[in-house]
Amino acid sequence: MELSTLTAISPLDGRYAAQCEPLRALFSEYGLIRARVAVEVRWFESLADNPAIPEVGPLEEGERSFLAALVDAFDAGQARRVKEIERTTNHDVKAVEYYLRERFAARPRLARWAEFIHFACTSEDVNNLAYALLLKEAREEVLLPQLERLRGALAERAVRWADVAMLSRTHGQPASPTTVGKEFANVAWRLGRQLEQVACVPLLGKINGAVGNYNAHLAAYPEVDWEGHARAFVEGLGLTWNPYTTQIEPHDYLAELFDALARVNVVLLDFARDVWGYVALGYFRQRAVPGEVGSSTMPHKVNPIDFENAEGNLGIADALLGHLARKLPVSRWQRDLSDSTALRNLGVALGHCLIAYRALERGVDKLDLDRGALARDLEDNWEVLAEAIQTVMRRHGVPEAYEKLKALTRGQRVSAEALHAFIAELPIPEAARTALLALTPAAYTGNAAAQARRLAP
Repeated sequence: MELSTLTAISPLDGRYAAQCEPLRALFSEYGLIRARVAVEVRWFESLADNPAIPEVGPLEEGERSFLAALVDAFDAGQARRVKEIERTTNHDVKAVEYYLRERFAARPRLARWAEFIHFACTSEDVNNLAYALLLKEAREEVLLPQLERLRGALAERAVRWADVAMLSRTHGQPASPTTVGKEFANVAWRLGRQLEQVACVPLLGKINGAVGNYNAHLAAYPEVDWEGHARAFVEGLGLTWNPYTTQIEPHDYLAELFDALARVNVVLLDFARDVWGYVALGYFRQRAVPGEVGSSTMPHKVNPIDFENAEGNLGIADALLGHLARKLPVSRWQRDLSDSTALRNLGVALGHCLIAYRALERGVDKLDLDRGALARDLEDNWEVLAEAIQTVMRRHGVPEAYEKLKALTRGQRVSAEALHAFIAELPIPEAARTALLALTPAAYTGNAAAQARRLAP
């Protein structure tokens, strides 16, 4: 059966293929091969530029342009050629080396230096840097911009709805009121804090040979400062040099990054479930999309599908991120290959993240407040003012303030009239009594509105 979005096994390449498009050029087989080619070419250039290695270089301008084009013009056709070579080598990184040897053959001077392609490298020297470069681009160009847009949408609604009173529901029960904007501000601030942590995780790399000791490097060129050369090379790629490794870069930074992303996802999962509940309560209405169907049998339905979609994809993403964070830093002795197949699922985990982030952005964009439903819920729950009344009573020395309000309100609805009658009999200053009598559930929101307005989009 021909592979297409209809026949793909993974929904990332099927139903959600269009949503995952920004990650396809990075975490596909093509993307990984292209990143390997980039690392190999840059490593060759670094050797040619090192005066302590006179057997290769210096490079002429035309040769530099040729090498740059090997990376910049690398396309799917070139990747297919690498895969053809791999059918013979049965080794993906060696196939990249042989592909570059073929390309070097077109330039006589470069062809003479073909032995310096993949010089002193183990496959993991290339792979760890390739994956780090892919993650760097995914983080900076795809994930963080998408999450910042989502955070901005939450912050904008925090300000827009800063003054709209809403009944809180601690333990699912009526509680002291807040505002809709303040609840959005809570999520936006939490998300922003986690994004800072995702952004600051250093992406590490190494290029130090078969067991991390520069054995082959020093055997060939004992006089070269290979640690200095490796550090400059890794940092030149925009990565952080890891000075201590076995054959593999130990992947601790990957665990740090994935755990940070998982915390982002937990914040968003919490948000998705809360909004789902508020939609169920009628606090939010969702704008209907023309032509869209909510139920195959109930024509009236407008379901919170974006928040449900996000919840499902966040769960899958966190399951994968959690496994990768626990598995990747563990390698038997100096190297085992169990990380290889696991690493190929980086794009799968991030794909489910991206689908969820986009779903939440769509869902937030469809939300409209039902101010009438919010007002009715507040008006039906005057007992939430018991907190304010007993606290004022405490200030003015009324004994057993909490207990008296508990007897009046716990587990039962209390009308405005009943509360006002109770307040009228309190032995408190008249100014305090007047203030309590003027209080309503909709007005009892503390400084929620001010907090929400402080959160700039």
